Amino acid sequence: MLTTQQLTFSYTPTKRFAFPDIHCNDREALLILGRSGTGKTTLLHLLALLLKPESGSVIINNTDLTRLNPAETAAFRAAHVGIVYQKPHFVSSLSVTDNLLLANYLANKPQDRERARQLAQQLGFADHLGNKTTQISQGEQQRVSIARAVMNHPGVILADEPTSNLDDENCNRVVELLRKQSEQIGASLIVVTHDQRLKDIFTNRVQL
Repeated sequence: MLTTQQLTFSYTPTKRFAFPDIHCNDREALLILGRSGTGKTTLLHLLALLLKPESGSVIINNTDLTRLNPAETAAFRAAHVGIVYQKPHFVSSLSVTDNLLLANYLANKPQDRERARQLAQQLGFADHLGNKTTQISQGEQQRVSIARAVMNHPGVILADEPTSNLDDENCNRVVELLRKQSEQIGASLIVVTHDQRLKDIFTNRVQL
C-alpha cells in the first residue's frame, strides 16, 4: 500500500535528512521510532506530501505522489490518506460534527452524517457532536481526530506521536482505537513516535 525509495529532505544546507526505505503492506501496521531530532514528523509530512521531498519517491496504492501537481496531491491526500496530528487542528468555530463532515467536503465527497454519528458512538464522543471542539477534553479531541482521519475510508492512516503525552492506560487505549479503526476500514496504519512503550505492541517497526 505504501512504499518509499531514497527519500531525502533539506531544511537548510546543514540540516538534511536521508530516510530508510519503507514498505507497508495493505492492512499492515508499521511503527516508525526515533529520538527527537531524527526527522520523525518530517518523514510523516513527506509520506502525506505535506512536504515535497528533495529526492526520492512516495508511492501509495501504486500512485507516485511526487509526480502529482499540487492540486492532484491535495485531492489524492484528501481521498486516500487519513492523518492524526500530534496536536489536533480543528476549525474552532465549527461543531464536532461539522469538523468531521469537513473531511468529506475537502475530498469532494457527500457529507455523511450517519458515518460521523457511527464513529462518534464507536469512539465514545456521541454526546458531544453538537459541541465546539474547544468545549471537549483533550482525550475527546484525540478521539475526534481519529474519527476525522477515517471519515473517508482512507487506504493509509498516518499518526504523529499519538501517545506521547498519555499515561500507560490511555496510551494502550489510543493504540487500540487506531488499530481497530484501521482494521475496520482495511487501511494500513503507520505510527511515527519516540514513545518506546509502543515497541511491545507493534512487531513491524523501523528505527530512525
